Amino acid sequence: MITRRNWLVYGVLIAVWVGLVGWQIAEHIRVQRDGHAALVNRAKDISNTLGVVLRAQGRFFGVITKEQLETAMKALVKPGELDGIAVLNESGDVVAAAGTPVDLPVKTSNTSTEYWGDENVMLMNLVDLGTNMSSTVENTNITVILPETQQRQIFSRSNRPTSSLNTNDVGTNVSRAQGRGEGRGQRWGGRPPDYFRKPSWMNEADYKALIQKQGVHSFALVLSTQPIRAFTFHDLLMRLTVVFLATLAAGGGFLAWRNVAKSSELQIRLVRASELNSHLKEMNLAAAGLAHETRNPLNIIRGLAQLICKQDDVSPEIAKKTRDIINEADRLTAQLNEFINYSRPREVRRSVVDVQFVVSEVVRALNYDIEEKKITLQIPAEPLKIQADEQLLRQALFNLVLNAIQAANIGGTIEVRCDKTSQNDAYIEIRDNGPGVSSEHRNEIFKPYFTTNERGTGLGLAVVQQIILAHGWEILYLPNEPKGAIFRIDHVKVAAA
Repeated sequence: MITRRNWLVYGVLIAVWVGLVGWQIAEHIRVQRDGHAALVNRAKDISNTLGVVLRAQGRFFGVITKEQLETAMKALVKPGELDGIAVLNESGDVVAAAGTPVDLPVKTSNTSTEYWGDENVMLMNLVDLGTNMSSTVENTNITVILPETQQRQIFSRSNRPTSSLNTNDVGTNVSRAQGRGEGRGQRWGGRPPDYFRKPSWMNEADYKALIQKQGVHSFALVLSTQPIRAFTFHDLLMRLTVVFLATLAAGGGFLAWRNVAKSSELQIRLVRASELNSHLKEMNLAAAGLAHETRNPLNIIRGLAQLICKQDDVSPEIAKKTRDIINEADRLTAQLNEFINYSRPREVRRSVVDVQFVVSEVVRALNYDIEEKKITLQIPAEPLKIQADEQLLRQALFNLVLNAIQAANIGGTIEVRCDKTSQNDAYIEIRDNGPGVSSEHRNEIFKPYFTTNERGTGLGLAVVQQIILAHGWEILYLPNEPKGAIFRIDHVKVAAA
Protein backbone atom coordinates (compact mmCIF):
# COMPACT_ATOMS: atom_id res chain seq x y z
CA MET A 1 0.00 0.00 0.00
CA ILE A 2 1.38 3.41 -1.03
CA THR A 3 0.97 5.91 1.75
CA ARG A 4 0.80 9.68 1.47
CA ARG A 5 4.42 9.96 2.58
CA ASN A 6 5.47 7.56 -0.17
CA TRP A 7 3.55 9.56 -2.77
CA LEU A 8 5.30 12.72 -1.54
CA VAL A 9 8.76 11.15 -1.84
CA TYR A 10 8.01 9.68 -5.27
CA GLY A 11 6.62 13.03 -6.42
CA VAL A 12 9.78 14.84 -5.31
CA LEU A 13 11.97 12.30 -7.13
CA ILE A 14 9.93 12.64 -10.32
CA ALA A 15 9.94 16.45 -10.08
CA VAL A 16 13.72 16.54 -9.63
CA TRP A 17 14.20 14.16 -12.56
CA VAL A 18 11.87 16.16 -14.83
CA GLY A 19 13.60 19.41 -13.81
CA LEU A 20 17.03 17.97 -14.58
CA VAL A 21 15.89 16.62 -17.95
CA GLY A 22 14.33 19.98 -18.82
CA TRP A 23 17.52 21.75 -17.79
CA GLN A 24 19.61 19.48 -20.03
CA ILE A 25 17.27 20.09 -22.98
CA ALA A 26 17.42 23.85 -22.46
CA GLU A 27 21.23 23.74 -22.18
CA HIS A 28 21.52 21.69 -25.36
CA ILE A 29 19.32 24.16 -27.23
CA ARG A 30 21.50 26.99 -25.89
CA VAL A 31 24.63 25.20 -27.10
CA GLN A 32 23.08 24.82 -30.55
CA ARG A 33 22.22 28.52 -30.65
CA ASP A 34 25.72 29.46 -29.47
CA GLY A 35 27.16 27.23 -32.19
CA HIS A 36 25.06 28.95 -34.84
CA ALA A 37 26.04 32.35 -33.47
CA ALA A 38 29.72 31.37 -33.49
CA LEU A 39 29.40 30.27 -37.11
CA VAL A 40 27.76 33.56 -38.05
CA ASN A 41 30.46 35.51 -36.21
CA ARG A 42 33.11 33.50 -38.05
CA ALA A 43 31.45 34.41 -41.34
CA LYS A 44 31.42 38.06 -40.32
CA ASP A 45 35.14 37.92 -39.57
CA ILE A 46 35.79 36.45 -43.02
CA SER A 47 33.63 39.07 -44.70
CA ASN A 48 35.46 41.81 -42.78
CA THR A 49 38.73 40.39 -44.06
CA LEU A 50 37.39 40.44 -47.62
CA GLY A 51 36.24 44.00 -47.10
CA VAL A 52 39.74 44.98 -46.04
CA VAL A 53 41.14 43.27 -49.14
CA LEU A 54 38.69 45.12 -51.38
CA ARG A 55 39.44 48.46 -49.81
CA ALA A 56 43.19 47.86 -49.81
CA GLN A 57 43.48 46.75 -53.43
CA GLY A 58 40.88 49.10 -54.83
CA ARG A 59 41.70 52.24 -52.82
CA PHE A 60 43.48 54.01 -55.69
CA PHE A 61 41.18 53.43 -58.63
CA GLY A 62 38.03 51.88 -57.11
CA VAL A 63 38.76 48.92 -59.34
CA ILE A 64 40.09 45.45 -58.47
CA THR A 65 40.74 42.72 -60.94
CA LYS A 66 38.75 39.54 -60.72
CA GLU A 67 41.98 37.51 -60.73
CA GLN A 68 43.38 39.38 -57.74
CA LEU A 69 40.17 39.06 -55.71
CA GLU A 70 39.67 35.38 -56.46
CA THR A 71 43.31 34.69 -55.52
CA ALA A 72 42.71 36.38 -52.17
CA MET A 73 39.43 34.49 -51.67
CA LYS A 74 41.03 31.13 -52.52
CA ALA A 75 43.52 31.72 -49.72
CA LEU A 76 40.60 31.99 -47.29
CA VAL A 77 38.80 28.87 -48.51
CA LYS A 78 39.37 25.82 -46.25
CA PRO A 79 37.34 22.68 -47.04
CA GLY A 80 35.42 21.52 -44.01
CA GLU A 81 35.34 25.04 -42.58
CA LEU A 82 34.84 27.64 -45.33
CA ASP A 83 33.70 25.82 -48.46
CA GLY A 84 32.97 28.70 -50.80
CA ILE A 85 32.86 32.49 -51.22
CA ALA A 86 31.00 34.58 -53.77
CA VAL A 87 30.93 38.35 -54.37
CA LEU A 88 27.54 39.57 -55.53
CA ASN A 89 26.45 42.69 -57.41
CA GLU A 90 23.34 44.69 -56.65
CA SER A 91 21.16 42.30 -58.68
CA GLY A 92 22.40 39.31 -56.70
CA ASP A 93 24.52 37.87 -59.52
CA VAL A 94 27.90 36.32 -58.78
CA VAL A 95 30.76 38.60 -59.84
CA ALA A 96 33.66 36.60 -58.41
CA ALA A 97 33.79 33.27 -56.59
CA ALA A 98 36.18 30.77 -55.04
CA GLY A 99 35.83 27.25 -53.62
CA THR A 100 32.54 25.39 -53.84
CA PRO A 101 30.21 27.01 -56.40
CA VAL A 102 27.63 29.11 -54.59
CA ASP A 103 24.12 28.21 -55.66
CA LEU A 104 21.88 31.06 -54.56
CA PRO A 105 18.36 29.87 -53.70
CA VAL A 106 16.95 33.34 -54.44
CA LYS A 107 18.47 36.64 -55.44
CA THR A 108 18.61 39.09 -52.60
CA SER A 109 19.85 42.64 -52.28
CA ASN A 110 19.75 44.42 -48.94
CA THR A 111 18.60 42.00 -46.29
CA SER A 112 20.88 39.62 -44.42
CA THR A 113 19.92 36.07 -45.17
CA GLU A 114 20.82 32.64 -43.74
CA TYR A 115 20.17 29.33 -45.50
CA TRP A 116 20.82 26.37 -43.21
CA GLY A 117 21.26 22.96 -44.78
CA ASP A 118 22.26 19.51 -43.55
CA GLU A 119 25.94 19.87 -44.44
CA ASN A 120 26.53 23.63 -44.69
CA VAL A 121 25.05 27.08 -44.25
CA MET A 122 24.96 29.99 -46.72
CA LEU A 123 25.29 33.45 -45.17
CA MET A 124 24.79 36.67 -47.16
CA ASN A 125 25.27 40.43 -46.55
CA LEU A 126 27.36 39.94 -43.44
CA VAL A 127 29.05 43.35 -43.42
CA ASP A 128 28.15 46.83 -44.62
CA LEU A 129 30.71 47.61 -47.29
CA GLY A 130 29.25 51.02 -48.04
CA THR A 131 28.55 49.83 -51.52
CA ASN A 132 24.83 50.47 -51.85
CA MET A 133 23.96 52.46 -54.94
CA SER A 134 22.93 56.07 -54.32
CA SER A 135 20.56 58.14 -56.39
CA THR A 136 23.29 59.33 -58.72
CA VAL A 137 26.20 57.37 -60.00
CA GLU A 138 28.55 60.28 -59.44
CA ASN A 139 28.08 60.08 -55.65
CA THR A 140 28.84 56.37 -55.37
CA ASN A 141 31.93 54.71 -53.99
CA ILE A 142 31.31 51.34 -55.61
CA THR A 143 34.29 49.02 -55.85
CA VAL A 144 34.17 47.57 -59.36
CA ILE A 145 35.47 44.11 -60.18
CA LEU A 146 36.73 43.80 -63.77
CA PRO A 147 38.74 41.20 -65.61
CA GLU A 148 42.30 42.43 -66.15
CA THR A 149 41.89 42.78 -69.92
CA GLN A 150 38.69 44.81 -69.56
CA GLN A 151 40.33 46.99 -66.89
CA ARG A 152 43.27 47.82 -69.22
CA GLN A 153 40.85 48.53 -72.00
CA ILE A 154 38.79 50.96 -69.96
CA PHE A 155 41.81 52.77 -68.58
CA SER A 156 43.52 52.94 -71.95
CA ARG A 157 40.43 54.38 -73.54
CA SER A 158 40.02 56.77 -70.62
CA ASN A 159 43.56 58.22 -70.99
CA ARG A 160 42.59 61.05 -73.29
CA PRO A 161 42.74 64.83 -72.87
CA THR A 162 41.04 65.87 -69.75
CA SER A 163 38.69 68.08 -71.70
CA SER A 164 37.00 65.01 -73.13
CA LEU A 165 36.67 63.20 -69.78
CA ASN A 166 34.00 63.41 -67.20
CA THR A 167 35.56 65.04 -64.17
CA ASN A 168 33.22 63.42 -61.69
CA ASP A 169 35.37 61.30 -59.40
CA VAL A 170 34.26 58.10 -57.73
CA GLY A 171 33.53 58.33 -53.99
CA THR A 172 36.10 58.89 -51.37
CA ASN A 173 38.92 57.60 -53.60
CA VAL A 174 38.76 60.83 -55.65
CA SER A 175 38.73 62.97 -52.50
CA ARG A 176 41.83 61.25 -51.17
CA ALA A 177 43.50 61.52 -54.56
CA GLN A 178 42.80 65.27 -54.79
CA GLY A 179 44.18 65.83 -51.32
CA ARG A 180 47.38 63.96 -52.15
CA GLY A 181 47.55 64.44 -55.92
CA GLU A 182 50.93 66.12 -56.01
CA GLY A 183 52.68 63.44 -54.00
CA ARG A 184 50.95 60.70 -55.94
CA GLY A 185 51.92 62.39 -59.21
CA GLN A 186 55.55 62.32 -58.18
CA ARG A 187 55.23 58.66 -57.22
CA TRP A 188 53.65 57.87 -60.60
CA GLY A 189 56.44 59.55 -62.57
CA GLY A 190 55.16 63.11 -62.36
CA ARG A 191 51.71 62.26 -63.76
CA PRO A 192 48.61 62.04 -61.58
CA PRO A 193 46.90 58.57 -61.68
CA ASP A 194 43.68 58.06 -63.60
CA TYR A 195 41.01 57.23 -60.94
CA PHE A 196 38.11 55.16 -62.10
CA ARG A 197 35.37 57.39 -63.39
CA LYS A 198 32.81 57.31 -66.16
CA PRO A 199 34.83 57.13 -69.36
CA SER A 200 34.02 59.83 -71.84
CA TRP A 201 33.13 57.32 -74.48
CA MET A 202 30.63 55.54 -72.14
CA ASN A 203 27.15 56.95 -71.79
CA GLU A 204 25.31 57.27 -68.49
CA ALA A 205 23.16 54.16 -68.99
CA ASP A 206 26.13 51.95 -69.85
CA TYR A 207 28.07 53.32 -66.90
CA LYS A 208 25.17 52.53 -64.52
CA ALA A 209 24.82 49.08 -66.06
CA LEU A 210 28.56 48.49 -65.54
CA ILE A 211 28.30 49.52 -61.88
CA GLN A 212 25.23 47.34 -61.34
CA LYS A 213 26.80 44.39 -63.12
CA GLN A 214 30.38 44.57 -61.85
CA GLY A 215 30.04 46.65 -58.68
CA VAL A 216 30.53 44.93 -55.29
CA HIS A 217 27.33 44.86 -53.32
CA SER A 218 27.41 41.88 -50.93
CA PHE A 219 29.06 38.59 -50.03
CA ALA A 220 27.73 35.03 -49.99
CA LEU A 221 29.72 32.60 -47.83
CA VAL A 222 29.18 28.84 -47.67
CA LEU A 223 30.47 27.47 -44.35
CA SER A 224 30.51 23.82 -43.33
CA THR A 225 28.35 22.98 -40.33
CA GLN A 226 30.38 19.84 -39.59
CA PRO A 227 32.34 21.34 -36.65
CA ILE A 228 29.13 22.68 -35.12
CA ARG A 229 27.34 19.38 -35.70
CA ALA A 230 30.22 17.45 -34.14
CA PHE A 231 30.28 19.77 -31.15
CA THR A 232 26.51 19.64 -30.65
CA PHE A 233 26.57 15.85 -31.08
CA HIS A 234 29.18 15.48 -28.34
CA ASP A 235 27.16 17.87 -26.19
CA LEU A 236 24.05 15.78 -26.86
CA LEU A 237 25.91 12.62 -25.80
CA MET A 238 27.01 14.36 -22.62
CA ARG A 239 23.45 15.51 -21.89
CA LEU A 240 22.06 12.05 -22.58
CA THR A 241 24.68 10.58 -20.24
CA VAL A 242 23.63 13.03 -17.54
CA VAL A 243 19.96 12.17 -18.12
CA PHE A 244 20.79 8.45 -18.04
CA LEU A 245 22.70 8.79 -14.78
CA ALA A 246 19.90 10.94 -13.36
CA THR A 247 17.41 8.25 -14.38
CA LEU A 248 19.51 5.61 -12.65
CA ALA A 249 19.79 7.81 -9.58
CA ALA A 250 16.04 8.47 -9.53
CA GLY A 251 15.32 4.77 -10.06
CA GLY A 252 17.79 3.89 -7.32
CA GLY A 253 16.20 6.42 -5.00
CA PHE A 254 12.78 5.03 -5.86
CA LEU A 255 13.87 1.45 -5.13
CA ALA A 256 15.79 2.49 -2.01
CA TRP A 257 12.79 4.32 -0.58
CA ARG A 258 10.51 1.43 -1.47
CA ASN A 259 12.87 -0.96 0.29
CA VAL A 260 13.00 1.36 3.29
CA ALA A 261 9.21 1.50 3.34
CA LYS A 262 8.96 -2.28 3.00
CA SER A 263 11.59 -2.74 5.71
CA SER A 264 9.58 -0.51 8.01
CA GLU A 265 6.44 -2.48 7.25
CA LEU A 266 8.28 -5.76 7.80
CA GLN A 267 9.66 -4.53 11.11
CA ILE A 268 6.16 -3.61 12.20
CA ARG A 269 4.91 -7.01 11.07
CA LEU A 270 7.76 -8.75 12.86
CA VAL A 271 6.93 -6.93 16.06
CA ARG A 272 3.30 -7.89 15.71
CA ALA A 273 4.25 -11.46 14.78
CA SER A 274 6.55 -11.62 17.79
CA GLU A 275 3.74 -10.45 20.02
CA LEU A 276 1.38 -12.95 18.39
CA ASN A 277 4.00 -15.69 18.70
CA SER A 278 4.42 -14.95 22.38
CA HIS A 279 0.66 -15.06 22.78
CA LEU A 280 0.49 -18.35 20.87
CA LYS A 281 3.22 -19.81 23.01
CA GLU A 282 1.28 -18.87 26.09
CA MET A 283 -1.87 -20.36 24.55
CA ASN A 284 0.10 -23.45 23.57
CA LEU A 285 1.35 -23.93 27.10
CA ALA A 286 -2.13 -23.34 28.45
CA ALA A 287 -3.61 -25.84 25.99
CA ALA A 288 -0.91 -28.38 26.80
CA GLY A 289 -1.57 -27.90 30.48
CA LEU A 290 -5.29 -28.26 29.90
CA ALA A 291 -4.72 -31.45 27.88
CA HIS A 292 -2.47 -32.82 30.58
CA GLU A 293 -5.05 -32.07 33.26
CA THR A 294 -7.80 -33.56 31.13
CA ARG A 295 -6.09 -36.94 31.11
CA ASN A 296 -6.62 -37.32 34.88
CA PRO A 297 -10.46 -37.24 34.72
CA LEU A 298 -10.29 -39.49 31.66
CA ASN A 299 -8.25 -42.02 33.60
CA ILE A 300 -10.80 -41.84 36.44
CA ILE A 301 -13.70 -42.33 34.01
CA ARG A 302 -11.85 -45.23 32.34
CA GLY A 303 -11.12 -46.82 35.76
CA LEU A 304 -14.77 -46.53 36.89
CA ALA A 305 -15.94 -48.02 33.60
CA GLN A 306 -13.57 -50.94 34.08
CA LEU A 307 -14.89 -51.49 37.63
CA ILE A 308 -18.46 -51.51 36.43
CA CYS A 309 -17.60 -53.87 33.60
CA LYS A 310 -15.91 -56.36 36.01
CA GLN A 311 -18.92 -56.64 38.38
CA ASP A 312 -20.61 -60.04 38.33
CA ASP A 313 -24.18 -58.81 38.24
CA VAL A 314 -23.69 -56.30 35.39
CA SER A 315 -26.03 -56.78 32.49
CA PRO A 316 -24.67 -57.41 28.98
CA GLU A 317 -25.99 -54.04 27.76
CA ILE A 318 -24.24 -52.14 30.55
CA ALA A 319 -21.07 -54.15 29.98
CA LYS A 320 -21.11 -53.20 26.27
CA LYS A 321 -21.58 -49.53 27.11
CA THR A 322 -18.79 -49.54 29.66
CA ARG A 323 -16.47 -51.10 27.05
CA ASP A 324 -17.44 -48.28 24.66
CA ILE A 325 -16.60 -45.78 27.39
CA ILE A 326 -13.21 -47.42 27.87
CA ASN A 327 -12.46 -47.39 24.10
CA GLU A 328 -13.47 -43.72 23.71
CA ALA A 329 -11.43 -42.77 26.75
CA ASP A 330 -8.40 -44.57 25.29
CA ARG A 331 -8.92 -42.84 21.93
CA LEU A 332 -9.24 -39.42 23.56
CA THR A 333 -6.19 -40.09 25.74
CA ALA A 334 -4.18 -40.98 22.62
CA GLN A 335 -5.24 -37.74 20.98
CA LEU A 336 -4.30 -35.76 24.07
CA ASN A 337 -0.90 -37.47 24.15
CA GLU A 338 -0.35 -36.60 20.47
CA PHE A 339 -1.40 -33.01 21.11
CA ILE A 340 0.95 -32.69 24.09
CA ASN A 341 3.73 -34.19 22.00
CA TYR A 342 3.03 -31.76 19.12
CA SER A 343 2.91 -28.71 21.39
CA ARG A 344 6.16 -29.60 23.13
CA PRO A 345 9.12 -27.36 22.12
CA ARG A 346 11.70 -29.19 19.98
CA GLU A 347 15.18 -28.78 21.40
CA VAL A 348 17.61 -30.65 19.18
CA ARG A 349 20.61 -32.21 20.94
CA ARG A 350 22.78 -33.46 18.11
CA SER A 351 25.04 -36.45 18.33
CA VAL A 352 26.42 -39.10 16.00
CA VAL A 353 23.55 -41.46 15.17
CA ASP A 354 23.55 -44.64 13.12
CA VAL A 355 20.44 -44.61 10.91
CA GLN A 356 20.47 -48.38 10.47
CA PHE A 357 20.39 -48.88 14.25
CA VAL A 358 17.52 -46.40 14.76
CA VAL A 359 15.47 -48.02 11.97
CA SER A 360 16.03 -51.46 13.54
CA GLU A 361 14.74 -50.15 16.88
CA VAL A 362 11.64 -48.72 15.21
CA VAL A 363 10.96 -51.98 13.37
CA ARG A 364 11.28 -53.90 16.65
CA ALA A 365 8.72 -51.57 18.31
CA LEU A 366 6.27 -52.02 15.40
CA ASN A 367 6.86 -55.72 14.89
CA TYR A 368 3.35 -56.69 16.03
CA ASP A 369 1.70 -54.36 13.46
CA ILE A 370 4.06 -55.59 10.73
CA GLU A 371 3.28 -59.25 11.39
CA GLU A 372 -0.45 -58.57 11.70
CA LYS A 373 -0.59 -57.20 8.13
CA LYS A 374 2.08 -59.63 6.84
CA ILE A 375 4.15 -56.74 5.50
CA THR A 376 7.62 -57.22 4.06
CA LEU A 377 9.90 -54.49 5.40
CA GLN A 378 13.42 -53.82 4.14
CA ILE A 379 15.91 -51.81 6.17
CA PRO A 380 19.24 -50.23 5.06
CA ALA A 381 21.95 -52.80 4.50
CA GLU A 382 24.84 -50.44 5.13
CA PRO A 383 25.25 -48.26 8.22
CA LEU A 384 25.08 -44.48 7.78
CA LYS A 385 26.12 -42.17 10.57
CA ILE A 386 24.56 -38.71 10.68
CA GLN A 387 24.34 -35.69 12.99
CA ALA A 388 20.91 -35.81 14.67
CA ASP A 389 18.96 -35.99 17.92
CA GLU A 390 18.52 -39.76 18.32
CA GLN A 391 15.29 -39.59 20.32
CA LEU A 392 13.63 -37.13 17.93
CA LEU A 393 14.85 -39.05 14.86
CA ARG A 394 13.43 -42.27 16.32
CA GLN A 395 10.07 -40.57 16.90
CA ALA A 396 9.98 -39.16 13.34
CA LEU A 397 10.88 -42.51 11.74
CA PHE A 398 8.38 -44.30 14.03
CA ASN A 399 5.56 -42.05 12.80
CA LEU A 400 6.61 -42.42 9.13
CA VAL A 401 6.88 -46.23 9.29
CA LEU A 402 3.60 -46.49 11.22
CA ASN A 403 1.95 -44.27 8.62
CA ALA A 404 3.30 -46.56 5.85
CA ILE A 405 2.04 -49.69 7.69
CA GLN A 406 -1.43 -48.18 8.03
CA ALA A 407 -1.46 -47.18 4.34
CA ALA A 408 -0.10 -50.49 2.96
CA ASN A 409 -2.37 -53.35 2.05
CA ILE A 410 -2.11 -56.82 3.62
CA GLY A 411 1.00 -58.47 2.23
CA GLY A 412 2.42 -55.12 1.09
CA THR A 413 6.03 -53.98 1.10
CA ILE A 414 7.81 -51.16 2.89
CA GLU A 415 11.39 -50.12 2.21
CA VAL A 416 13.59 -47.79 4.23
CA ARG A 417 16.54 -46.35 2.27
CA CYS A 418 19.39 -44.06 3.23
CA ASP A 419 22.46 -42.99 1.30
CA LYS A 420 24.78 -40.06 0.69
CA THR A 421 23.98 -37.45 -1.96
CA SER A 422 27.34 -35.73 -1.48
CA GLN A 423 30.27 -35.86 0.89
CA ASN A 424 28.35 -33.90 3.55
CA ASP A 425 24.66 -34.57 2.75
CA ALA A 426 22.49 -37.67 2.81
CA TYR A 427 18.83 -38.65 2.46
CA ILE A 428 16.40 -41.04 4.19
CA GLU A 429 13.37 -42.47 2.36
CA ILE A 430 10.37 -44.51 3.52
CA ARG A 431 8.64 -46.19 0.56
CA ASP A 432 5.40 -48.18 0.48
CA ASN A 433 3.20 -49.69 -2.22
CA GLY A 434 -0.09 -48.52 -0.77
CA PRO A 435 -2.65 -46.30 -2.51
CA GLY A 436 -0.55 -43.17 -2.03
CA VAL A 437 -1.89 -39.67 -1.49
CA SER A 438 -4.28 -38.09 -3.96
CA SER A 439 -3.11 -34.92 -5.72
CA GLU A 440 -5.68 -32.69 -3.99
CA HIS A 441 -4.42 -33.73 -0.54
CA ARG A 442 -0.65 -33.53 -1.13
CA ASN A 443 -0.38 -29.93 0.03
CA GLU A 444 -2.30 -30.64 3.24
CA ILE A 445 -0.84 -33.88 4.58
CA PHE A 446 1.58 -32.10 6.92
CA LYS A 447 -1.09 -29.82 8.39
CA PRO A 448 -2.22 -30.54 11.97
CA TYR A 449 -5.40 -32.63 12.32
CA PHE A 450 -5.55 -33.48 8.63
CA THR A 451 -6.00 -37.22 8.15
CA THR A 452 -7.66 -39.66 5.77
CA ASN A 453 -7.52 -42.46 8.37
CA GLU A 454 -10.65 -42.78 10.45
CA ARG A 455 -8.61 -43.86 13.48
CA GLY A 456 -5.83 -41.32 12.95
CA THR A 457 -5.33 -38.16 15.00
CA GLY A 458 -3.96 -36.04 12.15
CA LEU A 459 -0.88 -35.06 14.13
CA GLY A 460 1.59 -37.80 13.14
CA LEU A 461 2.99 -36.17 9.98
CA ALA A 462 2.72 -32.70 11.57
CA VAL A 463 5.01 -33.92 14.38
CA VAL A 464 7.38 -35.42 11.78
CA GLN A 465 7.62 -32.14 9.90
CA GLN A 466 8.19 -30.28 13.15
CA ILE A 467 11.12 -32.56 14.06
CA ILE A 468 12.62 -32.42 10.55
CA LEU A 469 12.47 -28.61 10.41
CA ALA A 470 13.98 -28.38 13.90
CA HIS A 471 17.00 -30.26 12.52
CA GLY A 472 17.26 -27.91 9.52
CA TRP A 473 16.33 -30.69 7.10
CA GLU A 474 13.54 -30.91 4.53
CA ILE A 475 10.78 -33.48 4.08
CA LEU A 476 9.03 -34.11 0.76
CA TYR A 477 6.21 -36.31 -0.46
CA LEU A 478 6.83 -38.06 -3.80
CA PRO A 479 4.62 -40.53 -5.67
CA ASN A 480 6.03 -44.07 -5.80
CA GLU A 481 5.34 -45.33 -9.30
CA PRO A 482 3.42 -47.34 -10.23
CA LYS A 483 1.67 -46.85 -6.90
CA GLY A 484 2.44 -45.98 -3.34
CA ALA A 485 4.10 -43.10 -1.52
CA ILE A 486 7.63 -41.91 -0.78
CA PHE A 487 8.47 -39.67 2.16
CA ARG A 488 11.98 -38.31 1.57
CA ILE A 489 14.08 -36.51 4.18
CA ASP A 490 16.72 -34.36 2.44
CA HIS A 491 19.82 -32.37 3.48
CA VAL A 492 20.65 -34.68 6.33
CA LYS A 493 24.16 -33.85 7.59
CA VAL A 494 26.62 -36.73 7.49
CA ALA A 495 28.74 -37.20 10.61
CA ALA A 496 32.46 -36.64 10.16
CA ALA A 497 34.46 -39.86 9.99
